[in-house]
Amino acid sequence: MTETVKYLLDETRIPRQWYNINADLPEPMAPVLHPGTHQPVTADDLLPLFPRGVIEQEMSSEREIDIPEPVRAAYRQWRPAPLYRARRLEQALGTPARIYYKYEGVSPTGSHKPNTAVAQAFYNHQEGVKRITTETGAGQWGSSLALAGAMFGLEIAVYMVKVSFQQKPYRRAFMESFGAECIASPSNTTQAGRAILADHPDSTGSLGIAISEAVEMAVQRDDTRYALGSVLNHVLLHQTVTGIEAREQMAMADDEPDVVIGCTGGGSNFAGLVFPFLGDQLRGGKTMEFIAVEPAACPTLTKGRFAYDFGDTAHLTPLTKMHTLGSGFVPSGFHAGGLRYHGMAPQISHLTDLGLIKPRAYEQLECFAAGLEFARAEGIIPAPEANHAVKAALDEARQCRETGESKAILFNLCGHGNFDMQAYTDYLAGKLHDQEYAESEAAMALSGLPSV
Repeated sequence: MTETVKYLLDETRIPRQWYNINADLPEPMAPVLHPGTHQPVTADDLLPLFPRGVIEQEMSSEREIDIPEPVRAAYRQWRPAPLYRARRLEQALGTPARIYYKYEGVSPTGSHKPNTAVAQAFYNHQEGVKRITTETGAGQWGSSLALAGAMFGLEIAVYMVKVSFQQKPYRRAFMESFGAECIASPSNTTQAGRAILADHPDSTGSLGIAISEAVEMAVQRDDTRYALGSVLNHVLLHQTVTGIEAREQMAMADDEPDVVIGCTGGGSNFAGLVFPFLGDQLRGGKTMEFIAVEPAACPTLTKGRFAYDFGDTAHLTPLTKMHTLGSGFVPSGFHAGGLRYHGMAPQISHLTDLGLIKPRAYEQLECFAAGLEFARAEGIIPAPEANHAVKAALDEARQCRETGESKAILFNLCGHGNFDMQAYTDYLAGKLHDQEYAESEAAMALSGLPSV
């Protein structure tokens, strides 16, 4: 009898609605505040940054939100994404656990990011926007928005964190291939960037700095809006196509997860897989364990403070209550660039505070080791970010080997590492090392949290 490895859905099974977890929260989230007045923001307050369609989703409490047909049509290029049963990995580990992974690396950009990039580009195009500015860490988000911009005829300007700009030249080439402009951040093109360079000429940059530059450029032109690749409610909403598909595919496997895992930087790929399952649990379904995995060098959930903070370094964004290391915190230059953010999505922060999500932090080297162990069994080299989820899944599977439990473990393999081979080359050559968490710098950044 053949044992199924891939669980596939045809294009008719692409979700028709996104899932909004705000409808099922056991306690409401703290409001988003205006940075000047500290009063709850209104839709009009956000209009200089986002199109109205996105703002409505950001503030919505409806459980299901229809996916526009042009977005579903674009999704057909890579969705539904496959769910794999990691049978070779199970055998290599000698575990009774059943390991599944949802593979988002089949998208044109090799990650989950187009799920929201296409949606945000559509809403901007629909409202006559001509140009979008954004930031990117590892380059997966910038690549995805560049692709989406080409699909909908939009100019795209991407501020890429300088250390990643230097580490990942092929990501820059990918963005430029689709017509986007890619600028190393901090840069001399914005007031925020020039201020950082004046104090720190050799700054390696951060997502907070890149966000400041992108927001500053967006508000200067009436035909320009800003797009964010993670953190905000509407971004996490768009990503739930991942979990909605995975739920149906797990049913095809006649199985149901006991543990659901994702890496977390801003939180979008974790939420995309987890929220549909967590929503089922909140409505009385099966109780599961949800593990959010972050880098030990930027431990937002495990060591950050749950407080109001700015999303950017120059304090141009609204204030959100989230787990944060302080908006001025600049993480060290470890290779998982998509996880180098000082804050965490407010929804994930809120759910962690309620005890529904269990955070975990790992060092860089152990994650690369886990990624190669996975690759040698399953044939896919994960992105450095995804290695954090792989590491947690391996740990859970080994625990099952010790206890004899046969748990179903599901994780999000949110992207491949084909653009990250220099990082693997350096790891195999012994050139990488674990990056220290700058606790004193975080303490200094946290001392500057706004008084709310």
